[in-house]
Amino acid sequence: MTDVGLTPRPPLILLANEHEWAARSLETILGPHGYAVLRAYTGRQLLGLVRSAQPDLIMVDMRLPDMRGVDVCRALRDDPHFPEETPIIFTSSGTPEREQRLEAFKAGAWEFVSQPLDSELLLLKLDAYMRGKRAVDRLRDESLLDQATGLYNMQGMVRRAREMSADAQRLHAPISCVAFTPVATATSDPVPAELTEIMIEHLGAIVRRTGRASDAIGRLGPTEFAIIAPATEEPGAIRMMERIEASLSEALTKPDGIAQRVELRTGYCSITDGARSAVDAVEMLLRANTALRHARDAQRGEEIHVFDSSSVRYAL
Repeated sequence: MTDVGLTPRPPLILLANEHEWAARSLETILGPHGYAVLRAYTGRQLLGLVRSAQPDLIMVDMRLPDMRGVDVCRALRDDPHFPEETPIIFTSSGTPEREQRLEAFKAGAWEFVSQPLDSELLLLKLDAYMRGKRAVDRLRDESLLDQATGLYNMQGMVRRAREMSADAQRLHAPISCVAFTPVATATSDPVPAELTEIMIEHLGAIVRRTGRASDAIGRLGPTEFAIIAPATEEPGAIRMMERIEASLSEALTKPDGIAQRVELRTGYCSITDGARSAVDAVEMLLRANTALRHARDAQRGEEIHVFDSSSVRYAL
């Protein structure tokens, strides 16, 4: 007899739709395939249930009696307590126009489902979304992710570094590691404390957008980040950091209203052939962080430092 306590709970879908026939149509597809469904009838009801229910996926109709579906989606994505990896799917009784799709995707939707339903296609998509979310959940449970940004923490970066080193050795491929931190412009001082939370959220979002799917992106400390980039040589690593800094260059504002601009200080380490180098990606992470310490002390105009093997002072 199976121990019920060891049985994983079924994926929970929070479904918001005021039309009984449409909601029941979806439930008849989802229920027999192992999904639990929690109903909401308005946008405000859905928003009130999200935090307590902690759904694995949200399906929201484009037109609710009190709110537009796109406004519900935007409210969820703007909520810092709502997990970014939770899929949001729009439902519609008809085929949405292109402008509606664009608005929804900009608000953070992942997919559209419209009548008539293709149940087989819908279930395949849901299965793919659930596999991805479960993988992220496992990483969180194993403490490989930083809770504030959703990026890898140090433990997660080290694990990914080992995996990426094996690939670089097998393929004789280049690999680069960069470590970086924002500082107040022209002073090399840390960003003021009142800006740290805003800046970390902003920078975390930038590196997620800028990084490739193959990159390992992590947070090493309160304001320190790192990227391990496979198949990337030194020029590519520098260009990557220039793109991130260009995205970060917009002004941040202090509570007193004074504009505060920040720049990045960066340390990096690159190798051209993973099989011929005695340095693996874990060592590169250490070296990039060491170079970052030197970059923090450098004069303006020397914001990017390559690791210098003549001065080995590991900081991790």
